[in-house]
Amino acid sequence: MKVGIIGSGGREHAICENLKNSKKIDKLFCFPGNAGTANIAENIDININNFDSLKNFIFNNKIDLIIIGPEKPLVDGLVDYLEKHKIKVFGPNKIASKLEGSKIFTKELCKNYNIPTAKFGTFKNSIDAKKFLKSSTYPIVIKADNLASGKGVYICNNEKESFLAVEEIFNGKFGLAKKILIEEFLKGEEMSFFTIHDGNSFKCFGTAQDHKRVLEGDKGKNTGGMGAYSPSRLINNELQKKIINKIIKPTLRGLNKLGSKYKGFLYTGLMIVNNEPYLIEYNVRMGDPECQTLLPKLRTDLSEIFIACFEKKLKKLNIKWLNKKSLSIVVCSKGYPNKYKQEVEIKNLNKIELKSSEFLFHAGTKINNKKIYAIGGRVLNFVALSNSFGIAKKKIINHLKKLNWSGGFYRKDIGYKVINK
Repeated sequence: MKVGIIGSGGREHAICENLKNSKKIDKLFCFPGNAGTANIAENIDININNFDSLKNFIFNNKIDLIIIGPEKPLVDGLVDYLEKHKIKVFGPNKIASKLEGSKIFTKELCKNYNIPTAKFGTFKNSIDAKKFLKSSTYPIVIKADNLASGKGVYICNNEKESFLAVEEIFNGKFGLAKKILIEEFLKGEEMSFFTIHDGNSFKCFGTAQDHKRVLEGDKGKNTGGMGAYSPSRLINNELQKKIINKIIKPTLRGLNKLGSKYKGFLYTGLMIVNNEPYLIEYNVRMGDPECQTLLPKLRTDLSEIFIACFEKKLKKLNIKWLNKKSLSIVVCSKGYPNKYKQEVEIKNLNKIELKSSEFLFHAGTKINNKKIYAIGGRVLNFVALSNSFGIAKKKIINHLKKLNWSGGFYRKDIGYKVINK
């Protein structure tokens, strides 16, 4: 079987790495891939927003299955397009992808199906938004309605900060914004809950907690994610039942009413308040870096899971995991999430000697004349498995010291809530 993975980040490298050992797969393609996927798949330099070019390559190379990693092609309707041309593709269709593509769509779904979430209001212009904010209680949360690569969320502590957030969003910092979402600030702890769906049934696919803020102590600007650990320290049987029954199942009912049966990964971003779950957001794909943190623990052949989804047999499949703790640290280009230099060489990668249960996933990298260059904000993901989060982190820190990359930085406190100081 030939399989193509669409995307160029650490998530896609982790998926490729997991699939490379499958006896069912003869060849892997990655569109466009990165310096890491180049070692295990054939990287195809193609514009993933050009659906016709993708379709033609898939047909010409007789690729049997396509897996879509990032959110934009999903929100833009790539699944619908490929399925129209009888191509097998794993991911939600355009209607279902609105769960991530429009935060207001998701909030309205919550309201219609009594899904617990923060109280909210939507605004079409800055004048009305600011008028509302003048009489609001702080802190308050302001979000761009559209896709923003995980960065379009502001937690504002006063009127001045909230006005600036509104202006930045409506001035196009995250692309064209026709609406913004303003919601109450929930005081609790965040958790990521993953499920995989075949259109008829779903299975739980692990939990994680990520560190979104760029600075240590969970301070500074939002990012796509600076690191993560799995499992979440918050998860328990009672909480899992609440998440499934109060949030995921009503969401699926709502999508079914709209004519969309969910197929693909679903990332449920939650705020946990006194063991009660509140929906913060949905992502219609695996999280990044959560995917890199979770997949190394997966014992079941990932290709078998995908096949079970296409055959609508996921319910019968027993997905097995290693009983280990996993932790990841993301190495970023200096300056991220603001401006950073492009084409910076990453030296010392040859000094990294990974042992069993240690992993290095590339994200914003490219290879040129056998040299590796950083071309993105988030560049490398180091992951380690262990019986303790502390030992896993020590393994990663040892590698990072050997890397000693002057063009990058990383947070040294990833997992501080689960590691004894």
